[in-house]
Amino acid sequence: MLTTTVAVLEPVVLDIPMPPTDLPTEDGVPLESNWHRLQMNLLIDSVHSHWRGRTDYFAGGNMFIYFSSNQARNRDYRGPDVFVVKDVDGTKDRDAWLVWEEEGRYPNVIVELSSPSTIDVDLKDKKRLYEKTFRTPEYFCYDPGSQQLWGWRLVGDSYVPIAADEEGTLWSEQLELWLGRWQGEFMRLNTTWLRLWTPDGDLVPTPAEAEAQRAEAEAQRAEAEAQRAEAEAQRAEAAEAEVARLRARLASLGVADGDQASATA
Repeated sequence: MLTTTVAVLEPVVLDIPMPPTDLPTEDGVPLESNWHRLQMNLLIDSVHSHWRGRTDYFAGGNMFIYFSSNQARNRDYRGPDVFVVKDVDGTKDRDAWLVWEEEGRYPNVIVELSSPSTIDVDLKDKKRLYEKTFRTPEYFCYDPGSQQLWGWRLVGDSYVPIAADEEGTLWSEQLELWLGRWQGEFMRLNTTWLRLWTPDGDLVPTPAEAEAQRAEAEAQRAEAEAQRAEAEAQRAEAAEAEVARLRARLASLGVADGDQASATA
């Protein structure tokens, strides 16, 4: 009788480095200014307003993006001021963007709001990172001090400058919107802002602005209806006055209403 010896193999534990799970979501460094905070919210709110009803995108701001184990371990924080990722679950709550938990997805659009302390990094180091590592299709950088707006689009392996129109606005193929400077008031601050425009040239409103526009349109419709009702009342009043005048005229001629009706018959 033959016997077979079966070797029992111990499971092999592979020493595969995994990204840390205790990743910081903030570094304690405040935004450069109140303008930077408001501008960030303005762009994100505008994207939400333009794509209202959609849940297939994520728009974030001042949020860390983790893209590799080494970067996470070295605490090499990278937090774009504004970024948009398309074709993802926009209903998911996120404290940071972890590329390995987002099926390898990087931002489609990044906007950096520069300051004197960050302008060199934004135009050099970050631009190189977004171009070579993130492969982000479009990168925009705005310097509020000089009001200079730059934009690049990924063509092949390199960024190519996006040409501005006669008003200095830049076309975003990813958002299908124009990005440019706008002078006006937002959150009680009257200054120059970055805003979005539709292909037809209409300013993309924030949700609050859209609601105010709807309320104003409703008020105008109500006012127009009131004016139509007032005009109708005036016409009815004028008709009654004309009937009264004719009756008075007939009476002065000694003709009663019944006599006039009989004569007509």
